[in-house]
Amino acid sequence: MSIVSEFREFISRGNVIDLAVGVIIGASFNSIVKSLVDQIIMPPIGLMTGGIDFSRLKWVLRPEDPTTDAIEQVAIQYGAFINTVIQFVIVAWAVFMLVKLVNSMRRKEAEQPPEAKPQPTATEVLLMEIRDQLKAQNGAQSSGAPKA
Repeated sequence: MSIVSEFREFISRGNVIDLAVGVIIGASFNSIVKSLVDQIIMPPIGLMTGGIDFSRLKWVLRPEDPTTDAIEQVAIQYGAFINTVIQFVIVAWAVFMLVKLVNSMRRKEAEQPPEAKPQPTATEVLLMEIRDQLKAQNGAQSSGAPKA
């Protein structure tokens, strides 16, 4: 099998396409969560903490020197890290709720009694009896007395 045809077979499998769709949806979901955290959740938290903008919190290791262009500020931006952690918690919560919903649906499905098989009609019962009698007769003839 050539490498091109093997690659084509790999790509055409359903799991790979489902994974690609999941990655694309996940990337879109990431931008929604980022917007939710940065524009909806963090402003009230900043207001409750005295107007602190978490995204701008940093620990400056080396300040910027305005006299030279070569020396830039070096800082640990722990506020951006706090925002990222909050985004992660929101995504984790959303995924948890989705998995919980799917598991709940599976449990309900498993609790349902299996469907009862439909009862055979009178004609089907009669045909089964005839079949069983023919089997019994054929079995008795083959294992019984010798044929004439």
